[in-house]
Amino acid sequence: MAHRPAGLGRPFHRLLIAGGAANLGDGMVRVLLPLMALAIGATASGVAAVAAASTVAWPVFGLHAGWLVDRADRRRLLVAANVVRAVTLSALGAAILAEGLQLWMILAAAIVLGVAETIVDTAVTSLVPTVVEPSGYGRANSRIEATVNVTNELLGPSLAGLLAGLTLAAAAGSSAALYAVAVAVLIGLHAAGRRHGGAADGAAARPIPRPTADTTDRDQRARRLTSGLRFIWATPLLRALVLFTAAMNVVWGGSIALLVVYAVEPGPLGLSPAAYGLLLTTMAVGGIAASVLTEPLRRRFGDARLLIADAVGTVLLVLPVALGAGVVAVAVGAVVAGAGSSVWRIINATIRQVITPDDLLGRVYAATRVISWGVVPVAAVVAGGSAEAWGLRTTFTGLTVLAVVVAIAFVPFAARAERAAASGGEPEPSEGEPVSEAR
Repeated sequence: MAHRPAGLGRPFHRLLIAGGAANLGDGMVRVLLPLMALAIGATASGVAAVAAASTVAWPVFGLHAGWLVDRADRRRLLVAANVVRAVTLSALGAAILAEGLQLWMILAAAIVLGVAETIVDTAVTSLVPTVVEPSGYGRANSRIEATVNVTNELLGPSLAGLLAGLTLAAAAGSSAALYAVAVAVLIGLHAAGRRHGGAADGAAARPIPRPTADTTDRDQRARRLTSGLRFIWATPLLRALVLFTAAMNVVWGGSIALLVVYAVEPGPLGLSPAAYGLLLTTMAVGGIAASVLTEPLRRRFGDARLLIADAVGTVLLVLPVALGAGVVAVAVGAVVAGAGSSVWRIINATIRQVITPDDLLGRVYAATRVISWGVVPVAAVVAGGSAEAWGLRTTFTGLTVLAVVVAIAFVPFAARAERAAASGGEPEPSEGEPVSEAR
């Protein structure tokens, strides 16, 4: 009789439900903020500035988020961050109703939501090893990725587009309500964690790190704050994957910042806000399929081929716009890019969770985002300036050339990455440089 893997447990499913509600809110916000900027007459550079503000938190606050997640109660951090998100969206909705919305308000909200995101994303991925046994990491990451794609990529943008077609205030209020739902479920997760020891039923999950008093001096605190960066740099596999991710995210950052200008009327595609939301959902179609199929595809084809497919998907994300293609070609490129992005995140998350000590999980994840997402706001600002100076298609042509170069450079590394992952990807710290320190 075929062996059936053990279930992931009730605590994990509570985490998944809360993440689904919050990610549905995230998917709406991703569309709402640039639409708000367009509604008040912002230029292309103004819209790109909103995209930059949404991601600037990672390079500025990411390391602190990782340190915080490793030092504090991760469930309570998730609750607090989602409360902040709900309040922020409610404030934007009130400003819209009062007809007093201004660009600086949107930028400020984008920054606040970005800081909350650094905490939420770091805490969620760091909680997985505390509620799931090691043999379930791949399945847990795949389910989280599938949930993100269904809510954040598929339902969120289309729902935001539909509600924005009625009123932006209603859309903002709906997002705030979703974050409130996440808070309610996460409070239940806290109780479930106490009853089940923070682990899946019958799972040999890691104990949840408890906060301890910090009696170290300033230099020691700084070393602990940067220990995630040092662990990545001392681990060749992680180091290379993070750098390649950063290079591809330059392309994604420029594309995400400007796609709304290309797609929404009076842009070349001439779409309505609702149609633009539906266009973004096509990216989720590939992502959802990839989330479900990644584990069997890994067994059949190996990590190397799947990671290369993601690099090709990044090219197809920007090539249709560079060629001035219509909505169908743009949507097809988004489907392929979304699939590749999901595969990349699942494989990277699994490798990172396997080879990273528990007391460094938060800091390593945050350091990964600081590097790989730190380029996004810069790319968004540069792309916005380029679009105003030389035009959208010229800017997307440059992004396409960069994507092709990165894909070609990644091919020889992919096989080495697969071999390293198969052997456990053990860190190789430099002499005298500890990579894991006591909390």
